[in-house]
Amino acid sequence: MTTESAGPSTSIGVLVADDQPLLRHSLALLIDGTPGLTVVGQAATGHEAVSLTRERRPDVVLMDIRMPDGDGIEATGRITAATELSGTRVLVLSMFALDEYVAAALRAGAHGFLLKDAHPDQLVDAIRRTHAGESLFAPSILTRFVAHYLDRPGPPEVRKIDRLTGRETEVLSLVARGLSNDEIARTLTISIKTVKTHVGNLLTKLDARDRAQLVIAAYENDLVARRSSA
Repeated sequence: MTTESAGPSTSIGVLVADDQPLLRHSLALLIDGTPGLTVVGQAATGHEAVSLTRERRPDVVLMDIRMPDGDGIEATGRITAATELSGTRVLVLSMFALDEYVAAALRAGAHGFLLKDAHPDQLVDAIRRTHAGESLFAPSILTRFVAHYLDRPGPPEVRKIDRLTGRETEVLSLVARGLSNDEIARTLTISIKTVKTHVGNLLTKLDARDRAQLVIAAYENDLVARRSSA
């Protein structure tokens, strides 16, 4: 296990967990070379990822799935279940866009899922957006996961949206299209602070844990289709 000294408090502290040394160090170099991001530790196993997260309290854990001694899914679950680590968010980075991996990561409490073939700029943006409280999923992954979720046997659990205001409904439909808070603010010509307020209200009213569940709620209620045909 390799650890790095923590950076300034204004930086987003990132823990890199991956069992491939070359990739792990390459990711660390990219992150440390980006203004506002600092690598606070590196881990090669799931156990090390959990241990180092408890020790260093990173803002974001960049988590591989296939690792020895407790894989990334198990490690994610242990991190997100720990109340003392509530300030840490987990962004899964995987080579595999398999539905079962995405579903398992979400069940474990991951806040985002990105593929390892993502452009470096996309990874940096994903880390920043994850830290800002957004759930970040590669568009192809989000589309497949929603389709997989809605095609499950049995009736879907439809969340009521009749408590939403007109503006909250607009924001929900844009979240379902994968727009970031900045993009929603520009689309609706409102402030970032107002967008965050609306998203917070949506999470509360729809009893959703994160943006991924908001997307599912929008699809379950045909909200996206209604917006598209409006």
